[in-house]
Amino acid sequence: MDTGTVLVVGAGQAGLAAGYYLRASGTAFAIVEAYDRVGDGWRRRYDGLTLFTPRRFSRLPGLAMPGDPAGYPTKDEFADYLEAYVQKFRLPVRTGKRLVRLVKEDELFSASFEDGTVRRAERVIVATGGFQKPVVPHLASGFGSEVLQLTAEDYRNPLDLPSGTILVVGDGASGRDIATECVGRGRVLLAVGNPRRLLPERVLGQPIWWWLDASGLLRAGPQSIVGRMLRKADAFPDRGNSLDALAAAGVEIMPRLVGADGNLATFEDCRSSDISAIVWCVGYRDETGWMQIEGATDGNGALLHEEGVSPVPGLYFVGKPWQRNRSSALVMGAGPDARAVTESIRRAAENPAIRSRSYGAPRWSRQ
Repeated sequence: MDTGTVLVVGAGQAGLAAGYYLRASGTAFAIVEAYDRVGDGWRRRYDGLTLFTPRRFSRLPGLAMPGDPAGYPTKDEFADYLEAYVQKFRLPVRTGKRLVRLVKEDELFSASFEDGTVRRAERVIVATGGFQKPVVPHLASGFGSEVLQLTAEDYRNPLDLPSGTILVVGDGASGRDIATECVGRGRVLLAVGNPRRLLPERVLGQPIWWWLDASGLLRAGPQSIVGRMLRKADAFPDRGNSLDALAAAGVEIMPRLVGADGNLATFEDCRSSDISAIVWCVGYRDETGWMQIEGATDGNGALLHEEGVSPVPGLYFVGKPWQRNRSSALVMGAGPDARAVTESIRRAAENPAIRSRSYGAPRWSRQ
């Protein structure tokens, strides 16, 4: 059984940014990572994935990404960057440590791992990200065994899919990417949901992310007027993935999927189609069964926090969508959010009387 001052759970961009600032503050810490290699959370995603943001906006504190600053890094390139980050700053990462249970005993946290080991810590930063368990709606049970069903996590490339009609459900960035690259494998349908606004890739010669950052929009809090507008729009860069562009490429745009019966998919406009495969791209939810601490989650298992500070003393989060603002779910937000959380830890360590702030249920965000 190991004992450390701060345990960081997750060695993705959020966990490594937390490690950077913990090291700078002189705090003793350790980072644990479920996968056997740093960056594998990115490597295992679909082959055609690239980051939302150009390299100049996809860096962690202290280290620029190599390559064209205006270009978009691939998922493998970014995974390698995370490995290089660990090496450059000599961050204490233990891989192959999948957390299965976190409890709090006698003012210390006790983390139990799949390999049977246990680690105790005074404080814990959960940096497992916002894309943990893909959502598969109840509607999926209506499809028969003859229909191959994958999520965006399971899917790698079009060769994973049988010939025939392929249905992609969800018109976020992943759904649009996957639908586009499946053209040529067979007939491709994309079932959309609420209307989305896509952002232009560049404005007046600058990346849209430069404008969003310079204008302060990315720093608007989730409960601000601007923040609520951004959350409702849920916009992402166009990059050739407008519905018109997808239709021109051969993707058939369908309204919301409302029915499933055997291999028959039925849509909101009463149209239907036989399908051979379906890829669910309808979002993610937190997987929090391992969080066995009273007060850390609400009645539905959602994690409670305000700007990364849990109502449970000593428990913190980095990398949650809209943790502090729109950039929290992006690589560019990992550094500022980690810095804010480690500053909260520093203040608590310097003054033991400081405990996690208790604001009451209405102000705690549920992610």
